[in-house]
Amino acid sequence: MRIWLIIVATGLITFTMRLSFIYLHGKADFPGWFRHSLRYVPAAVLAAIVLPGLALSGGTLNVSYDNPRLLAGIIAAIVAWRSRSVLATILAGMGSLWLLQRWL
Repeated sequence: MRIWLIIVATGLITFTMRLSFIYLHGKADFPGWFRHSLRYVPAAVLAAIVLPGLALSGGTLNVSYDNPRLLAGIIAAIVAWRSRSVLATILAGMGSLWLLQRWL
């Protein structure tokens, strides 16, 4: 029963936070620095999701040259930066990961 209470409470808190921004849109005037900083939220969330998967290997930090996920992530980041293409980034990242896993 306690786990269900935690799940419901977490869902309500998340829903309330998201609803507050939708409800206040157009009704509240946020400062410029706040609006400017909101542009970086998606990139920060994506980095928080992706980087642990790249840098952790077996539950430990592995930032050496024998970590194929980290190397493939670096290759994918370079392709994304140069091409600005989501498809090219995915193909380069997955292709380099497969090749590096076979090679390393």
